[in-house]
Amino acid sequence: MTKSVNTKAHTDIKKLMFLPVFMRPYAQLMRLDRPIGIWLLLLPGLWGIALASGGISGLGLRGCYYIVLFVIGSILMRGAGCIINDLWDRDIDKMVERTKNRPLASGEVAPKDGLLFLATLLLISLLILLQFNVTTILLGFLAIPLIVSYPLMKRVTWWPQAFLGLTFNFSALMGFSAVTGEIALPALLLYLGGIFWTLGYDTIYAHQDKEDDALAGIKSTALKFGDKSKIWVGAFFSACVLFVFLARLVEHGGVLLLFLIIVPLLHFVWQLKKWKPDDQSSSLLIFKSNMVVGLLILLVFMI
Repeated sequence: MTKSVNTKAHTDIKKLMFLPVFMRPYAQLMRLDRPIGIWLLLLPGLWGIALASGGISGLGLRGCYYIVLFVIGSILMRGAGCIINDLWDRDIDKMVERTKNRPLASGEVAPKDGLLFLATLLLISLLILLQFNVTTILLGFLAIPLIVSYPLMKRVTWWPQAFLGLTFNFSALMGFSAVTGEIALPALLLYLGGIFWTLGYDTIYAHQDKEDDALAGIKSTALKFGDKSKIWVGAFFSACVLFVFLARLVEHGGVLLLFLIIVPLLHFVWQLKKWKPDDQSSSLLIFKSNMVVGLLILLVFMI
């Protein structure tokens, strides 16, 4: 039996009512009604900037300028990624209760108009990318194949969440290189920490759709892990904390780190305790709470 899901799990159109009517479908395409995805893309980039700058005291005007560029770029590129995803998945989305009303799946926006809007977002994003050094620009171009191919992964592997981790956390490498002009060991450790973080929160997120995904033949870690999902997610979150700890330790050291890292760790424990994998509203709530975790990890690098 196909599950029934409140449409608010897909969109909160009230957040977009200030926009002209003709713009609302395009804002929905970018998921501006659901900004959590922007945060999850942005935060690893801010981690990288803060880590490479040596914390808030080392940011300066240049670091603040990079943060502004990353904020704008994350909004645009998250929107571009959502459009690419919806172009690939518009036929599948029609079969899933939570996604059937997305603009491309419902026909509210034609594919050619979606492509034109995508090209516009990518062009503006390119102009922002060109403000950085050569290393960061090259990383930006290297991320494009990941962004384009990610939506296909759920068709071919049970681990699309791992591929999302590779894609979303590229911003950690870019944030670090924006400040230093290179990719050093701390950046790689940070990247690994972000990948494990994404594996955890996106497995939680995927539990919302596991029944529909099974019917549609879509793969996910939620389906692969089944009743053992909490164990796997706990392992992913533990690995995230470990690599974040090592990234901060290798770059700056400091005894204070031992106390700082406990705060996001406790939030992960709270998530695992409160999460009910068979409850869609619980999965959505716990998934969204990862914005708080990301900010707590940012605090580790800011101090």
